[in-house]
Amino acid sequence: MKIDRTRALGAFAAYVRPYDAADPKVRLKIEHTYRVAELCERIARSEGWGADETLLAWLCGLLHDVGRFEQLRRYGTFDDRRSIDHARAGAEVLFEAGGIRAYLEDSCEDELLHTAVAWHSAYRLPETLDPRTRAFCDLLRDADKVDILRANVQTPMEEIYGVSTAELRASPVTPAVEAAFYAHHAVLRSLKRYPADHAVGHASLVFELVYPESRRAVREQGYLFRLLDFPTDNPDTARVFAGLRDHLRGWLEENAR
Repeated sequence: MKIDRTRALGAFAAYVRPYDAADPKVRLKIEHTYRVAELCERIARSEGWGADETLLAWLCGLLHDVGRFEQLRRYGTFDDRRSIDHARAGAEVLFEAGGIRAYLEDSCEDELLHTAVAWHSAYRLPETLDPRTRAFCDLLRDADKVDILRANVQTPMEEIYGVSTAELRASPVTPAVEAAFYAHHAVLRSLKRYPADHAVGHASLVFELVYPESRRAVREQGYLFRLLDFPTDNPDTARVFAGLRDHLRGWLEENAR
């Protein structure tokens, strides 16, 4: 299999061209896509993967969020609960509608790419995945999580989640969301009730990172603690976030060397 990076980049640019890049949400996902692809490549190299496998990891990153653009156009939101499963929608665009052939002539890795795209945002991966497919899925999920932290700092949460600043600053934290954080696992979408829960949920993704380079990237970028420096007028929320920050500093000290 040969991946032509220039061809793949051109295919992605052509796919997103009909969407309005002046829209901050469209621009967010375009920029996020390129960063996730770069992170996939970085993590693969850190693991000593060969050139072909590293390029395939990069392609996983480039493809992973194609479903976001139709989700936004049709529903005006990135909230899967209020619209569609964006990962499955991306897999449909690429593999049921045949969009993948614009990126890649060879079909020998279609099954792996389909699995990586379709499952990249799932709470848990299927237990039945073969080791190679799981390695690619874990790598893509890591890269996506790392850049989600950046996106949620650089883009106002009001824009991402469609809430007012007043709602954001008054928001409490759902106790079950806080408990999931301290249990060191990702927060189920069904537990999130308030705007502040999204910040806690995104910070908790760090506990799920598989590859050491992913944890190093989080520490190096510094977006995690900017996310947890949550602007609030709610004293209980301020107390919760202070505890989360202290806990994560200690955890990263031990796990991001």
